[in-house]
Amino acid sequence: MGAHRRAKSRTGRWLAAFLSLGLALVGGCDGQPWNSPYPPDEAGRNILYSSFSSRPNHLDPVQSYSSNEIVYNGQIYEPPLQYHYLKRPYRLIPLTATRMPRPYYLDAGGRRLPDDADPGDIAFSVYEIEIRPGIRYQPHPAFARDADGRFLYHNLSADDLEDVETLSDFEHTGSRELVAADYVHEIKRLAHPHLHSPIYGIMADYIVGLKEYAARLRAEQERLEKKAPGPVFLDLTQYPLAGAEVLDRYRYRITIKGKYPQFKYWLAMPFFAPVPPEADRFYAQPGMKERNITLDWYPVGTGPYLLAVNNPNRQMVLARNPNFHGETYPAQGEPGDAGKGLLADAGKPLPMIDRIVFSLEKEAIPTWNKFLQGYYDTSGVSSDSFDQAIQVGSGGEMTLTDEMKRKGIQLSTSVSTSIFYMGFNMLDPVIGGYSKRARLLRRAIAIAVDYEEFISIFANGRGIPAQSPIPPGIFGHRDGRDGINPYVYDWTPRGPVRKPVSEARRLLAEAGYPDGRDIRTGKPLVLNLDTTASGPDDKARLDWLRKQFAKLDIQLVIRGTDYNRFQDKMLKGTAQIFQWGWNADYPDPENFLFLLYGRNGKVEHNGENAANYANPEYDRLFEQMKAMDDGPERQAIIDHMVEILRRDSPWLFGYHPLQFALFHAWYHNVKPNLMANNTLKYRRIDAALRQNKRREWNRPVLWPLGLVALLLVLSVLPAWISYRRHETRRALEEAG
Repeated sequence: MGAHRRAKSRTGRWLAAFLSLGLALVGGCDGQPWNSPYPPDEAGRNILYSSFSSRPNHLDPVQSYSSNEIVYNGQIYEPPLQYHYLKRPYRLIPLTATRMPRPYYLDAGGRRLPDDADPGDIAFSVYEIEIRPGIRYQPHPAFARDADGRFLYHNLSADDLEDVETLSDFEHTGSRELVAADYVHEIKRLAHPHLHSPIYGIMADYIVGLKEYAARLRAEQERLEKKAPGPVFLDLTQYPLAGAEVLDRYRYRITIKGKYPQFKYWLAMPFFAPVPPEADRFYAQPGMKERNITLDWYPVGTGPYLLAVNNPNRQMVLARNPNFHGETYPAQGEPGDAGKGLLADAGKPLPMIDRIVFSLEKEAIPTWNKFLQGYYDTSGVSSDSFDQAIQVGSGGEMTLTDEMKRKGIQLSTSVSTSIFYMGFNMLDPVIGGYSKRARLLRRAIAIAVDYEEFISIFANGRGIPAQSPIPPGIFGHRDGRDGINPYVYDWTPRGPVRKPVSEARRLLAEAGYPDGRDIRTGKPLVLNLDTTASGPDDKARLDWLRKQFAKLDIQLVIRGTDYNRFQDKMLKGTAQIFQWGWNADYPDPENFLFLLYGRNGKVEHNGENAANYANPEYDRLFEQMKAMDDGPERQAIIDHMVEILRRDSPWLFGYHPLQFALFHAWYHNVKPNLMANNTLKYRRIDAALRQNKRREWNRPVLWPLGLVALLLVLSVLPAWISYRRHETRRALEEAG
């Protein structure tokens, strides 16, 4: 009987094993989906999941100027101003400032001028900014002190750093209140000889004394390096800057040259966010840089989030700043925002999400698939996924496909505050210049190059043809009949229609190139496009461009080169035709019209005017316009400037791209804001809905496992039956 019981026990264990397998399979259906890329303990938590494709190079706000960096810095650092999240046109509001700063004006003798003074009489504009008390920095070792108030980590030796590899290896952290001096310190850092701020050049032209300050710091750096070999720390608190002064604990003053209304927009960028001197001193210690413990890697801010994980080879993670001073969701927006649910969270505390996880994704297809599975909360629309996501109606309208609608996915579109254009080098003897012959040649090309077709073929319809350098949403842009370029378009009941190629050929003949031949020499007209494009997709675009010029019997030669050589050609003015683009730094027409201002010429001034366009009348109007406040007078001057550009045609205006973004039903408070860079604090996640949808969309297919299990059972069943018979026989024999 004992052997018989043992056989039954083994049978029970077999059955228990299969039962456990079945329970595990069922349990997998109810918990975290099996294919989830995230740890099980994150299931159902208030976390936003996104992706990135390239590592940020700079997280130091004085150096950072790239879109893949601002996604982090915008949530960590707090300049004095920010953009209202919902209202349009874009509107600046206080962030850490107590109120919007209004400049007062001084003449060359330092006498106060009225607010409506002539810009020509204004020698200085003075901005006095007051910040709110009680704002504190995130926890950081740079602030840590001992019981006697001395900094714990400001005089570290090599032995102290022996076991330190990352910032988290420092046991203690501290914090302190944000003060006005921190903002002044950051402005001084613009001129630091080792930091190379991308906006130093333009700010040196405006902030009083900044250029001289940079020279003084360079001289001081050299003096200290000669005096003591090794790393040198420049304590900027010991060097005053005339154009940036601390008035008291919560107030500071910035003085700029002349009248520059656009300066207020810079005050909403991380370049003007506070950096505490303690952080500079902490990171400047010997041995820190070798361990990659720098402000470029570990930012220090007062914003709603701090950088919890910086692993650009895998994941970047933002976490709530426990010291965040608090802010609430806006209670007002545009008409229609309430109906879209964008005011449902009015007055609620920010941020609404606890943690933001960015995972490295180098390829578009895996990113798209994870979005469809619910593992990313939002997604762009690449060319590979366009047809799956978007359907285009007979009238050109774009809507989501039925597949996307069934998943509850929503589409957000907006016209980018940017422009892609084709430029002509105005220094070139053939395509450039200001003669009637040259103007007519450029106009003919402007008609022939069909950007409507380009947008349809290469941008999946995501763009609108540009009629001027100024995009929609920026003051100065005009829509409708008043907004078209009459040299390229005709106005019809259906809107603007590109002039026919026959008109382009007529202009070309009038320019002295009938049928694409120079009437003076009889030779074919050959033009050159300089480009860095070299990939398979680029080849299709370049072939398309050749065909556009071929409509006029003009031969277009593509001169491909690497980026450094291309830059060299642009600087020397040896390129003939080129393609370029520009994204707005701030929502003002000056930020686009300066791209054609003579004193910004690429060759003569190393500026952003890559076409080297220089029209005295345009330049005079630009200098008048840039110092004006928005209003009818400024609009009239802009209209005149745009007319000059349309007449001279130094650019083919190209197109303004459309941004498409997809987001899931659990992702709330989504409204495109192309100026603000701190918008993640407004977003909200319904984590429970997301978890339910992830389970629904990622149910494991269990029947193959069941089939395998059945085959295993059938394969061992004969042996098991034989074994049972043998054991039963033995048990009976022993009993007998």
